[in-house]
Amino acid sequence: MISQKVAQQSLRRLAVQQPYAMRWSMMNAASPAAIAIGRNVQTRQAATSANTEDPTKILARQRLNRPVSPHLTIYQPQITWFGSGFNRITGVALSGTLYLYATAYLASPLLGWHLESASMVAAFAALPVAAKILLKGTLAFPFTYHCMNGLRHLGWDLCLGITNQQVIKTGWAVVGLSTISAIALALL
Repeated sequence: MISQKVAQQSLRRLAVQQPYAMRWSMMNAASPAAIAIGRNVQTRQAATSANTEDPTKILARQRLNRPVSPHLTIYQPQITWFGSGFNRITGVALSGTLYLYATAYLASPLLGWHLESASMVAAFAALPVAAKILLKGTLAFPFTYHCMNGLRHLGWDLCLGITNQQVIKTGWAVVGLSTISAIALALL
C-alpha cells in the first residue's frame, strides 16, 4: 500500500513537470519515506463560502430552476409501448392467478373448500356456453399474448427483427396471433 502511494505520487509529480526540469526534480525530490508518511504531498485548499443557508433549501431552490424532462403525455403512443406494458401486465396477472389458485388449492383441505379437479370440472360444466367461452377467453388471451411476445423477445435476443419497422410489424403480429389463438382456445 505504501509502495503504491509512493509510486503514484512520484509519477504525478514527474508528469506535471517540464522535461528539462526532470534532472533537477530527481536531485531535489522528496524521499520515499516523506511521501509515504504524507509529507510533501500536493494538496489544494477547499473552496469555502460564507453562506450559512440550509443546504436543503439551496437544493430545493435549484430544483425549481431545472428544466422538466419531457413526459409520456407529449409523445405519440406506439405499439412498442403498449406491447411492453401489456407484456408485463399479463405476466403479473398470470403468475398472480397461479399463485393465488395454488395457495387456495393447498389451503382448501384445511378450510373445507372443494378445489380438486373433479369439483372444478363439475362447476365449469354447469356454466352456460357463453360464460364458458368468456371465461376461457379471459384466461387464454393473456396466456397467448405473453407466450407470443416471449417468442418475439427471444427473436430479439438473437438479433432478429430489431429495426423500427420490424418491431412495429412484429408488435401488431403478436396482437393478431394472440387474439386468433385465444379465440381458438376459447372455442375448444
